[in-house]
Amino acid sequence: MEQNQYSPKLVDLLLLAAKQGASDLHLSIGKKPIIRIDGKLISITKEDIITPEAMAGFVAAILTDEQEDYLLKNKEIDFAFSLEDKIRFRSNIYFQRGYLAAAFRLIPMHIRTIEELNLPPILHNFTNYNQGFILVVGPAGHGKTTTLAAMIDEINHKRMDHIITIEDPVEYLFIPDRALISQREVGGDTLNFSNGLRASLRQDPDVLMIGEMRDAESMAIALTAAETGHLVFSTLHTNSAAQTLDRIIDSFPSAQQSQIRAQLSAVLLGIISERLVPRISGGRIPACEVLLMNTASRNLVRENKTYQIDLVIETGVKEGMTSLNRSLADLVRKREIAMETAELYSPNPEELRSLLI
Repeated sequence: MEQNQYSPKLVDLLLLAAKQGASDLHLSIGKKPIIRIDGKLISITKEDIITPEAMAGFVAAILTDEQEDYLLKNKEIDFAFSLEDKIRFRSNIYFQRGYLAAAFRLIPMHIRTIEELNLPPILHNFTNYNQGFILVVGPAGHGKTTTLAAMIDEINHKRMDHIITIEDPVEYLFIPDRALISQREVGGDTLNFSNGLRASLRQDPDVLMIGEMRDAESMAIALTAAETGHLVFSTLHTNSAAQTLDRIIDSFPSAQQSQIRAQLSAVLLGIISERLVPRISGGRIPACEVLLMNTASRNLVRENKTYQIDLVIETGVKEGMTSLNRSLADLVRKREIAMETAELYSPNPEELRSLLI
């Protein structure tokens, strides 16, 4: 971090956010600094209102000259950095109404396990495959990257594989154990997701982790990679397994959709749809929908009947599948979350209530 008169104040704010257990820190001119804790925004009232001069100083403290030029040209920039080798931040600096603003997402240096994250144990199964396609989906800020990191790190500790990640920016830093890990950042290490993914197939990977699939080209390469003997993990901003399948298929021209359905039905291993729900005791806990691909679900994808996927999930409980409502109901029974909270996150509150009778 470049030193100027505002650097110590920025460090103090970042450390305060970490100490308070915040997930995010927001800095905006004319406002006091704001942190997000358990999904709620809280103003740091003891701090001064941020001036244009202070904001410019904060930005100068963390951006290189090259990054500043990029920001001025593109009006926003994504990047990540570590502070004192203890805390890592995924950051976005942008303009709003002509003034600078910044959002910092805290990324723990310690990569938590599936158990530590209270994720379904069935996720361990995904780390045992050598080939296929696994997706973690959900809204922004609901733990997709953290879940991916847990599965990738589990592979790191138990298999001698070459793991390549393509991220924008690199978030969790993996410490290689049994695996060889290559973490590539879009912009710094590769031009874009598609280029990085295409090139990765010539870098002898066993496992690929794509931070986010943003276009049809990256989706097509990911499917091909899974077809040709690689284990591929990625994320999408979708709300359910069925919606995820539709989003991928609809990203392609109609003439290609039949081929994509066939590829998807052949290589997809499962979809985890995740929500972080406020706990009664404080903090948040994940509620997950889990689709595992079996003969029935593969046929539905191939035959363009994804609207019936929810039925497969409901009838696949013994295989390890679960609907979001069943996950929420289970958390209510365990007194982890309140019924009112579960209803807010439920796609069908009436069905949720019937599961708890």
